[in-house]
Amino acid sequence: MKIVNPTAVFGEEEACKFLLKKGYNILERNFRKGYGEIDIIALYNHTLVFIEVKTRSSNKYGTPFEAISPQKLRLLVKGANFYKYILHPDLPEEMRIDAIGVMVWGNEVLSIEHLENVSGF
Repeated sequence: MKIVNPTAVFGEEEACKFLLKKGYNILERNFRKGYGEIDIIALYNHTLVFIEVKTRSSNKYGTPFEAISPQKLRLLVKGANFYKYILHPDLPEEMRIDAIGVMVWGNEVLSIEHLENVSGF
């Protein structure tokens, strides 16, 4: 059983709102495959975008983006390929992996930063 972190859930909700305002079409959230999870899968300008969301309330243990390890990126690429080529081959060929860092204080968003194509994939 997965333990749900309320701060992470709040951050993902805010990231979705942010993406919708930018014109992204959210296809799926919290897609799970045995080797990992993809927080948000979306379409944007004929590109299939896989998005990792990291939420933090301080930089005590590093920034949100510093929490995305090379191993996590490898798992995201593996999950993205499975999602596209095995489950949804009809979706656009153009793909990328983005990251969104959300800084919060309680239920207040202090900042949201969106980095596109963090894997070069």
